[in-house]
Amino acid sequence: MSTKYAQHVSAANTPQSKPIPGKAMVPNSAGGFAFPVDDWTRLDRFLVLGNEAGTYYASEQKLTIENAACVLRCLTSAPDGPARVVGRIVEISASGRAPKNDAAVFALALVASRGAAQPDAVRLAIAALPRVCRIGTHLFQFVAACRDLRGWGRALRRAVADWYLTKDAGALAYQVLKYQQRNGWSHRDLLRLTHPKAAGSLNDVLHWSVKGWPGVGEAPHPNAALQRIWAFERLKRSPSAALACRMIRDYGLTREMIPTELLADASVWESLLEQMPFTAMLRNLATMTRVGLLTPLSSAANTVSAALADSDRLRKARVHPVAILTALKTYAQGHGERGKNAWTPVPQVIDALDGAFYKAFGNVEPTGKRWLLALDVSGSMGGSMVAGVPNLSAREASAALALVTAAVEPEHAFVAFTSDGWQSTAAGKGQWANLGYNNGISTLPISPRQRLDDVVKTISGLPMGGTDCALPMLWATEHRVAADVFVVLTDNETWAGAVHPTQALQQYRQRMGIPAKLIVVGMTATGFSIADPTDAGSMDVVGFDANVPALMADFAGGQQTGLSPDE
Repeated sequence: MSTKYAQHVSAANTPQSKPIPGKAMVPNSAGGFAFPVDDWTRLDRFLVLGNEAGTYYASEQKLTIENAACVLRCLTSAPDGPARVVGRIVEISASGRAPKNDAAVFALALVASRGAAQPDAVRLAIAALPRVCRIGTHLFQFVAACRDLRGWGRALRRAVADWYLTKDAGALAYQVLKYQQRNGWSHRDLLRLTHPKAAGSLNDVLHWSVKGWPGVGEAPHPNAALQRIWAFERLKRSPSAALACRMIRDYGLTREMIPTELLADASVWESLLEQMPFTAMLRNLATMTRVGLLTPLSSAANTVSAALADSDRLRKARVHPVAILTALKTYAQGHGERGKNAWTPVPQVIDALDGAFYKAFGNVEPTGKRWLLALDVSGSMGGSMVAGVPNLSAREASAALALVTAAVEPEHAFVAFTSDGWQSTAAGKGQWANLGYNNGISTLPISPRQRLDDVVKTISGLPMGGTDCALPMLWATEHRVAADVFVVLTDNETWAGAVHPTQALQQYRQRMGIPAKLIVVGMTATGFSIADPTDAGSMDVVGFDANVPALMADFAGGQQTGLSPDE
């Protein structure tokens, strides 16, 4: 009888629906128990991943409220809280580690609006505005958020005015032409609210932004800083493909500056491609194919392929891997997510996108360790978007991210949580069947030698199972699989097992005699983790942070003091 009593307080085998005795655990959104991540880890998750569209278990509104509260707690966590928070926002935003800048802009607006109780918080946030809001779109997002959070004040007016005044006339002309309006705001609106005072060419750009030019001559404007505005106005008054091509080549007009009716002409796109920014090229691959510019063996296809293969250009453009993955996924399927636009993908371009995805993470050296890459492809991962990218689920993105490690590490294997795979008796075989879930695990016959879009299709078609993140360690133990590193790519909403992942890891270490490490790659911006923060051999990282592969390699290859198979 005493043995039966002991089962209820055992720290070695605890159902995921209950906390491990003696461990600081909290209920997650799925009904299981996990470890809470600290506020600084959650701040990083939010800044990198955002929480657009929420997750399978938590709405966008709920996550936004929770993440906003986390930002504000970090402000008051220490005397240097404001400097640390703003510094974190700036670092992640400016370094290009996040797929999108939206969360950083919102967090900065939140500090600027709700940080008044903390000395220096508002001042630091306002001072960081030009480093986080680098383009007009970011500025409009910031102002829209501040309008909802705090309203206008003298400091905000001065900061927005300075955003315009600290640029030279040519750079400002580019900004006001390329990013004309967004989020219900235009440059005209902001300039009328802030009244920046300038002189010379800069004042001419501001004047045009508010009042326009009454007339435009045939000859270019004599001031070189204003010639792009002249070219824009000239083309707007007399739109033709031939004139558009000349203005693009001579004055650097971008797609946003071209009248809409001319964007169906292949010659216009050919001119745009000659000096198109890298991210703009990614966004417009489908359009350039649809209008007939990108075709097999065409010079345009060669130009695009060469750009995608250029590691230096990728690095200088700070293109995030998610932007490339999104472009690949959309382009390869041959149709948009909305509307009726369709195109025939060019294989050469698909192959170039595939190669660029791996290059976007930079150079990562192999560790020589044995890696077991475990993909959470459960229902919760299928119901979560990565960084708000439409139709890019966390389960698909996890496969892409795992392939980056597999492409570097020769000793690796893939497994995935599925409903029709191996089921551990120790994990409670079939215990969730009455709920419509089978928490199984399957080996995956995928390889980094496959094209990325094919792997994503394979992952999308797997039968979803219950989320039991202990299964990789249990499977490896039962099958005597020697692994130095377990990598679980998950939303951490684990619930479907009779033993916690950290307990399964300890059992693996003891029975296999291997001081294996666990890396948990969080794919959503929640406050939970399956990694025990007191275990020196476990680490949390933020999924699709561009630094993740290098961080994982450093952790896997390093020696953790005090870690032994008996721990």
